[in-house]
Amino acid sequence: MDKMPLPKMPLSRWIDDGLNYLTDNYSYITKAISDNVENGINWFADKILFFPPWVIIIVLALLAWWISGRKVGLFTLFGLALIWNLGLWKVTISTLSLVLAATIVAVGLGVPLGILAALKRGFHKVIMPILDFMQTMPAFVYLIPAIPFFGLGIVSAMFATVIFAMPPSIRLTSLGIKQVPDELIEAADAFGSTSFQKLLKIQLPLATPTIMTGVNQTIMLSLSMVVIAAMIGAAGLGGEVLRAIQRFQPGKGFEAGIGVVILAIILDRITQRVGRKEE
Repeated sequence: MDKMPLPKMPLSRWIDDGLNYLTDNYSYITKAISDNVENGINWFADKILFFPPWVIIIVLALLAWWISGRKVGLFTLFGLALIWNLGLWKVTISTLSLVLAATIVAVGLGVPLGILAALKRGFHKVIMPILDFMQTMPAFVYLIPAIPFFGLGIVSAMFATVIFAMPPSIRLTSLGIKQVPDELIEAADAFGSTSFQKLLKIQLPLATPTIMTGVNQTIMLSLSMVVIAAMIGAAGLGGEVLRAIQRFQPGKGFEAGIGVVILAIILDRITQRVGRKEE
């Protein structure tokens, strides 16, 4: 006699019902947030595009030279000039705007949560499994709840990017603070420092290189989402790659991919150098 199969847990129905409840009752809030965020990102991109590309290229090259040295400055100059020559300047600025906005939000949320995880053992135990879940969940899955809340476009892409890119910022902030030598904390206690004074004057300054490594990883993960984000209407270099795939134009896709690589190298070298300067 065959055994009766165990009933399937209706997990998908529970998730659908939860999302439907949230969108039916709170979507007006997220749509208002979406409009403001989209306007802010577009405003930033429009301000950059207002200037001739060669002006922005020279300014960014000089900034990279000042922060990271001659080699990175020259790479920035020739790399951005190549992007301009390939006709990808506008979409590159769109991608840069999305990455910077997502990074600001991810770091703005991640650093305080990392500080809390470092200082509160109970919170650390709660948030670490959540970060494991966030980092192992396929990035495509984050696009599903983003669309009903924020609609198609750049804001949904930013939401998915923030969720995907935030864990390194939390982890490395927590790690950096925990690595501060106990002797320094004990010395601060001996001088009567408050918890806030210890955090502001000892722990955060000493943890800054590690925190900047988290910022660097957040930026890299944000850039890795640009092609995936293009699937829900985000413009930029990812849109060019996706369009090339759909039309089977490998040359166009390679050009856009080179643009992503150049942008990634510039941001990576600058943030790495900022982190080393803090050591």
